[in-house]
Amino acid sequence: MSVVPAQTLDVGWVALAALFFGPGAVAGLLCAPFLVAERLRALCRALPPGETVVVPYAAAALAGSLPYVAGTLLVLSETADAARGAAASNALVGLLVALSVCYVVGVPLLAGVALPFAGVDWDPTGYGLGTWALLGALGAAYATVFTVPLALFALVLAFPA
Repeated sequence: MSVVPAQTLDVGWVALAALFFGPGAVAGLLCAPFLVAERLRALCRALPPGETVVVPYAAAALAGSLPYVAGTLLVLSETADAARGAAASNALVGLLVALSVCYVVGVPLLAGVALPFAGVDWDPTGYGLGTWALLGALGAAYATVFTVPLALFALVLAFPA
């Protein structure tokens, strides 16, 4: 059995995957209490691969984090050569506001309008007010998981160096 020295292991891909998907995993765990609702479990079971809740929920949580992570990295890279503090802080707050609105509005529209229109009829209760409230709360909770720490980071960036 040969042992590969630690110096030859390329951990760059692992670090990149952790950077992009780690926040989604944390957000998925923090929003997991929403899975108590049968409506959300029915939504997950209606999505591929079907008959399971974990895989579609995990995929949605991981994919949902990508706009926040990529947007934050883009903001930091675009403001790196400028007066980093105020420019980065303002750009980050603007990104957080835009993404939060998109998630609060987009999650219900995607799950309550786009999926049924595409033929995925998942709500056993008929898309009533409770379903819309659940989807809006889920979008708001998911956005909050990212917005609170990044808003604090933006506040720290705003202080002069």
